[in-house]
Amino acid sequence: MKISTLFNVQDRSIRALHLTWIAFFITFYVWFNMAPLASSMLAANDWLTRDDIKLFAIANVALTIPARILVGLALDKYGPRRVFSILMVVMAAPTLFFAFGDTKMQLFISRLIMSSVGAGFVVGIHMTALWFKPRDIGFAEGFYAGWGNFGSAAAALTIPTIALNIFGGDDGWRYAIAMSGVIMAAYGVFYWFAITDGPNPDTHKKAKGSALEVSTYKDLVMLVVFTVPLIGILSILIYRVQMMGYIDGFVAAICYAAVVTLVVYQVWQVLRTNLPILRRGVPEDDRYPFSSVAALNTTYFANFGAELAVVSMLPMFFQETWGLTPVVAGLIAASFAFINLVARPMGGLVSDRMGNRRFVMLAYMLGIAIGFALMGLLNSSWPLIIAIAITIACSFFVQGAEGATFGIIPSIKRRVTGQIAGMAGAYGNVGAVFYLFIFTFVDTQTFFFIIATGALISWVVCWVWLKEPEGGFDEEYVLSSVDQAIASEAKRKQEAEAQLALIFEGSQKVALAEKGNGLTVTARFKDLDDLKTALARLGPDSGQQPAE
Repeated sequence: MKISTLFNVQDRSIRALHLTWIAFFITFYVWFNMAPLASSMLAANDWLTRDDIKLFAIANVALTIPARILVGLALDKYGPRRVFSILMVVMAAPTLFFAFGDTKMQLFISRLIMSSVGAGFVVGIHMTALWFKPRDIGFAEGFYAGWGNFGSAAAALTIPTIALNIFGGDDGWRYAIAMSGVIMAAYGVFYWFAITDGPNPDTHKKAKGSALEVSTYKDLVMLVVFTVPLIGILSILIYRVQMMGYIDGFVAAICYAAVVTLVVYQVWQVLRTNLPILRRGVPEDDRYPFSSVAALNTTYFANFGAELAVVSMLPMFFQETWGLTPVVAGLIAASFAFINLVARPMGGLVSDRMGNRRFVMLAYMLGIAIGFALMGLLNSSWPLIIAIAITIACSFFVQGAEGATFGIIPSIKRRVTGQIAGMAGAYGNVGAVFYLFIFTFVDTQTFFFIIATGALISWVVCWVWLKEPEGGFDEEYVLSSVDQAIASEAKRKQEAEAQLALIFEGSQKVALAEKGNGLTVTARFKDLDDLKTALARLGPDSGQQPAE
């Protein structure tokens, strides 16, 4: 795939790519519309403190973790078009509640719920994988994520200006945030009608089960281990909320119990889905190395988790370290995310062109470790231009590593791409919550060094666990015997529905669905007369009317 291909909007796949990155861009714009306005919020509301803003920053990434898991499951069942559209429309509500909240608790709860909008990233990853071939997927995913991810930079660049210069006054920040939510809802409605799940109706293959499938008992143990932090990390948020006096010990105990219950439930779902599969035995051609998924979980923890954490604190860091205004600090801090436009697509493109996706992943993770180590040395004695250059260079490796991560994921196991993307994406937020929690106890320099250490640990994990994906540069994705059986079953279902439509001629809709151990046929009729006519055709004598 060439860069010039991106301008061929007559190509349906290219048009789908542009429609999807714009959706992702809007969700990220909304997701990060608070950080650039932190100073304005503090100035306009004397009942807010800096610690409140830090808590809101943690809340802003907290529920994205379970949301990405649930969205990953929903993707493999319902398809990305429906999921993305509904997510954008629904998440507009907490955005408006946050915009006009007038108490700490209202702002906290609405921001917490609103953090689910970050799950939009996973949806677009799956949609892009449905439209592009393995040999082009790295660049396509990188372009989608890079330009979509730029939404955070766009928020830093424009939100302060909109709030201060267009709306103005103490409530300018409120109207700026509300406007972003309204735009997101409108695009969600548009997206529903503007795109399909892949080029053909049967492109989207529905996976079965309520948890990620694995191939061996060893992989099952690893999946359980990596499942626990996805929910368990929320205990950090509960601890922080309790320490700041938002909730008392009794409420905190209930919340901790809820986290434990969710962890147990999620582990049970993993065992419930996989134990029957493993007892039957997984065909050799249907197996995949979960160790690669685990390795990519750590990379996204270390790169995207770092990005979310750094984007949340970078504007204030530049403002206070070099004595800048909120607008100027926001513009400079945006350079960290601005590089997304080039670095993330380049990470995917390099992954496509190098012929070795594992080597590219390792190189980028090492670059992140070095980059954040250099940022840890920054202070007010450094020239501002040098600080900006180091920030951009570090961001280049961070965004490139993100592109390389999702250049690998679609080729690991096609049937469960949504769930793998959801899990890896969720680990990015696990990293963000962890890093932002650590940030409340350390200074900025130490914070950057901790992030550098996390990247180095991920590099070691990738060196040991990450495998080069099979068929990662082929014309088509590798399909196993199980994949083919699922596709054959889907085709038979379509044929059966077509036959049912003939039998129930006159019905508005006929659907065939699995329920329990059998099948359920649903037919919808306009009125009783149409139903009687259809029933008459089912009788032994087509000319005999059914009993009244």
